[in-house]
Amino acid sequence: MAKTLILIPSRMGSTRLPGKPMADIGGSPMIVHVWKRAMEANIGVPVVCTDSQEVMDAIKSVGGEAVMTRSDHPSGSDRIWEAVTKFDPDAKAEFIVNVQGDLPTISPELIKASLAPLVNKECDIATLATQITDEEERNNPNVVKVIGSPIGNNILRALYFTRATAPYGDGPLYHHIGLYTFRRSALERFVSMPPSTLEQREKLEQLRALEAGMRIDVKLVDTAPLGVDTPQDLEMARKILA
Repeated sequence: MAKTLILIPSRMGSTRLPGKPMADIGGSPMIVHVWKRAMEANIGVPVVCTDSQEVMDAIKSVGGEAVMTRSDHPSGSDRIWEAVTKFDPDAKAEFIVNVQGDLPTISPELIKASLAPLVNKECDIATLATQITDEEERNNPNVVKVIGSPIGNNILRALYFTRATAPYGDGPLYHHIGLYTFRRSALERFVSMPPSTLEQREKLEQLRALEAGMRIDVKLVDTAPLGVDTPQDLEMARKILA
C-alpha cells in the first residue's frame, strides 16, 4: 500500500456546475466526500490536487493531504503528474490511482478494483467498465464504450474506446468508467506525449496511450458510479448519500 498514491484532481472551473468541488452534500463539500471514499479504499494515501485555495483548505480541515497545482493544465492527467512530482519527489510510489473529483458516491471497492489488472507486468494502465443494461446508454455519445478482448477473470485488454455504439453485432457493450491506475513510469510517459489524432477526434484522452502502443487492461465491475456534472446529478448524489 505504501507503493500506491490516490490522486484526486479537482478544479473550480466547471461550466455546467460552477464551484462544483465545494457543492454542499449533507453538510460537507463534494470533494471531501470523494476524499473520504478514497480513504475508505485503504490502498494508499489520497491526495487532492487542485488550483483552488478553497478546495485545499476544505481538505486540510478534515486532516487530508492536498497539493496546489497550476491552473493551466490541459487535462487531469497533467494535473496529477504535477502533484505526483511535488508530493512524491523521491519516486517511492509505484502505482498512481486517478479518481475524478466529481464521484462523491463512488464505492471504495471500485477504487480498489482498479489495481487488479496491474498484477500483469505487461499492463501499463488499468481502468474499469461495466456492462450496459440500459438501452438508452447504448446510443448515448456521453457514455463511452470500451472495446476489448477477454484475457482473464472479468478483465479485458482494451483495443479501443469510442463514443459510438460499438462493437457491432450480438454481445455485450461495456460502459467505460473514467477511473485510471497508472504505473508511475506509464503516467510519466503519457503526459510527455502530445495529444494524438484519435484522442482529438473522439475527445478521449486514453486513446493517446493506445495510439502510442501502451497497454490498457480493464477490470469489469457491477456498477458505474454517479458522476456529478449537472444540478440534477448533484440532487441525486445528495439523495444517495442521505
